[in-house]
Amino acid sequence: MKIGFIGLGKMGGKMVERLLKDKHEVVVYNLTKKEVDEAVKIGAIASNDPEDLVSKLRDRKIVWLMVPAGAPVDQTIIELEDVLEPGDIVIDGGNSFWRESIKRYEKLQDKGIHYIDCGTSGGVWGLQNGYCLMYGGDKDACDYAEPIFKSLAPENGYLYCGESGAGHLVKMVHNGIEYGMMQAYAEGFEIMKSSPYNVDLEKVSKVWMQGSVVRSWLLELIGNALEEDSELSKIKDYVSDSGEGRWTIQTAIDFDVPAHVITASLYTRFQSRQDSSFAMKMLAAMRNQFGGHAMKKSD
Repeated sequence: MKIGFIGLGKMGGKMVERLLKDKHEVVVYNLTKKEVDEAVKIGAIASNDPEDLVSKLRDRKIVWLMVPAGAPVDQTIIELEDVLEPGDIVIDGGNSFWRESIKRYEKLQDKGIHYIDCGTSGGVWGLQNGYCLMYGGDKDACDYAEPIFKSLAPENGYLYCGESGAGHLVKMVHNGIEYGMMQAYAEGFEIMKSSPYNVDLEKVSKVWMQGSVVRSWLLELIGNALEEDSELSKIKDYVSDSGEGRWTIQTAIDFDVPAHVITASLYTRFQSRQDSSFAMKMLAAMRNQFGGHAMKKSD
């Protein structure tokens, strides 16, 4: 198939490469030219802007967006909607909030343009391993785009999840679960590191990969990180979040679903960003006031 691809970041560029390896024609655009030039070297077709990109496609056009969630998606759609035709397809492969995806679907539907929300998992390893894809939207448009999903994903690695918003909802929950799993691993490894035993954490991570019920790709990545730096001494204890955990928790509230682990894991990330916690100081002060417990003085 011939496909337009907008957004050549750390995932988008590798996705284009995987598509090219499977003999698709790919017209690319990125805000910075360097990434476009790199894609052209491996067989992609360059374009100067979204309008130019669309002009280089044929038949029923498909444009895949791999841009940051929020305003960048909306701005790109604004640039596309006037140059695409009824029946054409926009696939949002980023981590957009599923409720916003429904609004975009409805907006494009008024013009006869299909919007597919496609959650994409695989990170920087996707070129090698394939990308797990979860998508929603009009079934006929999704079926038409299936050759693209098949090329990007490993065997049995893509799924039609339902109507508009379903793909990004499933991917959002996927990322919320990821928050909880990562937090559990982090806490468990800290317990072992704090024990009186000189446990080789790298070897633990690798032996757990052999038949253990907690084996996972995340555990494999822990082993890789510890092999590179057993003390993680080069890493600051600051953890950011890109929004999906917050959306998962808000959606859980909307659906009256308790999500204790995911919520706690997000709050732990917030705590990692504090140079000094007023709340922790307040706790120490209260203990001192009612029980005379010692307090550590700041420098």
